[in-house]
Amino acid sequence: MKANLILTLAVTAAFTLASCKSSESSYKKAYEKAQAQEQVQQATEPVQVQPVAVAPVQNVTPVTPVTPVVEQDNANLQTESLTAVGGGSIQAYNVVCGSFKSIDYANNLCSTLKNKGYSAIVAQNPATGMYRVIATSSSNRADAVSARDKLRATYPDAWLLLAK
Repeated sequence: MKANLILTLAVTAAFTLASCKSSESSYKKAYEKAQAQEQVQQATEPVQVQPVAVAPVQNVTPVTPVTPVVEQDNANLQTESLTAVGGGSIQAYNVVCGSFKSIDYANNLCSTLKNKGYSAIVAQNPATGMYRVIATSSSNRADAVSARDKLRATYPDAWLLLAK
């Protein structure tokens, strides 16, 4: 008897709660009504036009282009004695993209740079035994700085080396 009473109360509660749930269409109708009221209100409001002040045109003098100045930075300039490995010429200013103890790693990077169009060479510092991969070599410091800055897009650790 108690079980039937509890079951009846549960079913009645479920029906009561289900019938109280609002439907989506009620929300949609209220939204559409608010939209219509907003459109009517915008249509009835007068539009205020304010004049815009226009400044007279003045004579403009042309700007002459300025030649960019290449900074001569000493931050990453290192001086070493180098000997070219496997041919190639080393000039005064060199852009180094990699430094390795293993000649195999140096040759791999050198091949990659050559495939990208650089005249890369491998050079060795006899004092340290390190192999430097030189992407470009120049007798002009400004050209070397410019080449280093372009290479830093791909090789962020590229640096300048002054050959003795």
